[in-house]
Amino acid sequence: MSAGLIIFLTVVCMLTYAFEITFGLAGTIMMVTIMSYFIDAKTLVIYSLLPQMLVGVIALARSERTVELRFLGGMVGFAGLGSVAGFYVFYNISSELFQVLLASVITLAGAYLVFAPGKLKIGVIGGRMLDTVAGTSMALFGISGPIAMTRLVGTFDRKILIRNYALAFFLSMNLVRAVSYIGSGTITGEIGKVMLISAPFLIVTLWYANHLHLRVNEMAFKRVVAWVILLGGLSMLFAASR
Repeated sequence: MSAGLIIFLTVVCMLTYAFEITFGLAGTIMMVTIMSYFIDAKTLVIYSLLPQMLVGVIALARSERTVELRFLGGMVGFAGLGSVAGFYVFYNISSELFQVLLASVITLAGAYLVFAPGKLKIGVIGGRMLDTVAGTSMALFGISGPIAMTRLVGTFDRKILIRNYALAFFLSMNLVRAVSYIGSGTITGEIGKVMLISAPFLIVTLWYANHLHLRVNEMAFKRVVAWVILLGGLSMLFAASR
């Protein structure tokens, strides 16, 4: 990867993950949507482990304590079951099919959040089903935001609860993803080098961007998240069809 491309990727991540730390998701969706024109989608998903973990650690460390470990543990437990299937498919699927599947999942979830927000209250069984699917999506695509956010929007009303549970869930699942990647040697020397170069710039950006979520009202929060997911999915479908 050239120096110019590494700089471009870092700048894109500084912007997209500043959005994620504000709204609780969509950083990876936007980053992959933009950068998949220049870099293989699977490589981007592997690289996204770094900014996603930084978002979770910084946001939760600097936020009010709203996450109950019992509820989070239930989400992560069922998601862990789903991730087993997701990792198997991740290591046995072509890059072309991978990108089409990723775009389809994002588009469907975005369409639901845009056109039917709040229409579905998530019960216990429905919640566990979505937790499992979110785990599969995280392992397979490095993205579970659309599914997890659908589940959380249908469970909680307050913006701060939705955001913090989403970030705590993503951080937990990214720890699982990190173990899998390290154990299988998925993080190559080149990807590791890019991570080391990007990390200092991302840390500074995310540290100062964290306070932006306080300026966003409840309605704008949900609308922006929904539209970004839908438009990101449609853009990726267009790119995959070229």
